[in-house]
Amino acid sequence: MMNFLNTLNGWVWGPPLLILLVGTGIYLTIRLGLLQVIKLPLALRYLFVKDEDDDSGEGDVSSFAALCTALSATIGTGNIVGVATAIKTGGPGALFWMWVAAFFGMATKYAEGLLAVKYRVVDENGQMSGGPMYYIEKGLGNKWLAKLFALFGIFVACFGIGTFAQVQSISTAAKDSLHVPIWITAIILTLLVAMVTLGGIKTISKASELIVPFMAIFYIVGGVIILIFNASAIPEAVVLIIKSAFTTTAAVGGFLGSTVMMAIKNGIARGVFSNESGLGSAPIAAAAAKTKSCVRQGLISMTGTFIDTIIVCTMTGLVLVVTGAWSSEFEGAALTNYAFRMGLPVAGIGQYIVTIGLIFFAFTTILGWNYYGERCVEYLFGVKGIKPYRLIYIVLVGIGAFLKLDMIWTLADIVNGIMAIPNLIGLIGLSGVVINETKMYFALLKKRELKAVDYAK
Repeated sequence: MMNFLNTLNGWVWGPPLLILLVGTGIYLTIRLGLLQVIKLPLALRYLFVKDEDDDSGEGDVSSFAALCTALSATIGTGNIVGVATAIKTGGPGALFWMWVAAFFGMATKYAEGLLAVKYRVVDENGQMSGGPMYYIEKGLGNKWLAKLFALFGIFVACFGIGTFAQVQSISTAAKDSLHVPIWITAIILTLLVAMVTLGGIKTISKASELIVPFMAIFYIVGGVIILIFNASAIPEAVVLIIKSAFTTTAAVGGFLGSTVMMAIKNGIARGVFSNESGLGSAPIAAAAAKTKSCVRQGLISMTGTFIDTIIVCTMTGLVLVVTGAWSSEFEGAALTNYAFRMGLPVAGIGQYIVTIGLIFFAFTTILGWNYYGERCVEYLFGVKGIKPYRLIYIVLVGIGAFLKLDMIWTLADIVNGIMAIPNLIGLIGLSGVVINETKMYFALLKKRELKAVDYAK
């Protein structure tokens, strides 16, 4: 079974998909004129400055809550386990390719958020529904491709990012660091997920608004402290990361060595697993935002990739390299745990930062992906399919704790890859819409600013 899954994974994540993923980001970056660099300060300001027009805009939750829901799904095990797995398999150079994928992925995430709001609809329950299935159908006019995306989205939610990878990571971390038996973790986690997810998007977004900022700051502060203690090793670590991205990494310690292609494949695949740019998941949350402007929401969505990969994943990767833990015999969550334990050895503080961070990261990812899968189910089967889906999802959460790590990550990679394909086709096909909406928005914004200056005079 594993041989078959590995073969399938190699085919799915071969050069064609890697080129399509990064190529779409490069194409949008060029057409948008480096928007992810030029407009990043504005996008970050939008996170904290409320637009008065948004109060009268359609939607279920605030733009910030929608971003937190998206971040709850993206800031997860990919930031701890995914980065560790990428560097363990592809060497330190994998982190460089995660940066590359994230840089261009910001343009991709912007386009996804914009199109999600532009083509969203109201379902039978009065809730906002949007995402790739809607902009592929309504924008491209291709219903079968939209249905294919929704089907793959359900697979990812149930068998990929949403359940197994997260649950397994939580149960393993709780067992290794807190000595909690796996079956107890499975029961507690299943009950908590049931309590939150049965309440729908508003309950999920409230939980995300509370947990996401706290857990991100908590984890980042721990990483910063380690990097301060190891400041002298950072320049050498950065050189190693960049050098390893373009040359074969020799075997050292428990590391078996890797080629440049392995670094590229693992960096991009794990980068996508972490920030989900091009995957088509984040726009499903973005569509629920209470806003009148699709461009504004696109900019806010774009910051998700920046926060997830450029900040959080980089923190993990640098800690792994500066402490030398990447070449140890550990892997997955145990590898990151070991790195933080080495970096902050006092009273075992380091390992608890990873354990607590991982538990919160993974838990919120489970919540976010429950919502993504629910919207895909609603698209395919109507609102009548939501309750059965939620129950099945909760059962799968309980099962995930007892599966093997290697099979989980391989399966997650496969379903992630096939989900991205219809979405990327939609983004390329609707790139003209993205460009036109962007030009109109910033032209209007410029007029408003000129009027404000004239009024002040």
